[in-house]
Parts: sequence; C-alpha cells; structure tokens
Amino acid sequence: MSDVTEPADLSAEDRKLVTLARATRARTGAAEGAAVRDADGRTYAAATVDLPSLQVSAIGVCVAMAVASGAKGLEAAVVLTDGREVAAADLDALRDLGGVGVVVHRGDARGTIAGTVTT
Repeated sequence: MSDVTEPADLSAEDRKLVTLARATRARTGAAEGAAVRDADGRTYAAATVDLPSLQVSAIGVCVAMAVASGAKGLEAAVVLTDGREVAAADLDALRDLGGVGVVVHRGDARGTIAGTVTT
C-alpha cells in the first residue's frame, strides 16, 4: 500500500463509483458499501455480507463479482465505511486482481471522501 494522499476532486468516473457504493449501502443498510471499476470500464457495486455462515466485506464482494465476470484488472475502487482506513484484506484482494496502482477512495456513509490510497 502506498502513502495516504489528500482527497482531491474526483473524476466523473470515480464520482459514479461513490454514487453506486452509497446507493448500495443505503438500500441494504449494510455496514459498508463499495464499488469498483475494472480495466474495461465495467462497474460492480456491493454491500457487506454478514450472515451467520458467511462474512464478506463490500470490497470482497465487488472483487468476487469482477472475477466472476471475467475482469482482467481493476482501475479504481470506493468503499464507504465507518472505518478509519481501508482494511488490509480488502487492499490485498484489490491488489490480487488489479496489481499495484489501483486507486482506492475511502469515505463515509454520505459519500464524503476522507482519504485515498493506492494498492
């Protein structure tokens, strides 16, 4: 993981990820909402899965959806969470599919971006 950078103005494509993550989190009432954009520009949005027999982070679900859809890489991700940082396991999953340099924005439930890191 690289150093944390100050949040900057997001591109239109990254704002779309924020909107998708926010809508997903709001619709499900989950702890987290996330969205990723693959190397072909396709987007995937998901919420945290917290069942008695299955727990997967929102980023984990997004990465699984991208892999299941045949994605060969990732460009960017957004996670909306109450956490103060992106979980190491989520960064690892993003790096596994997207390699080094995937931009990851972390924000709150309203979609306000608090920080950005790269894998």
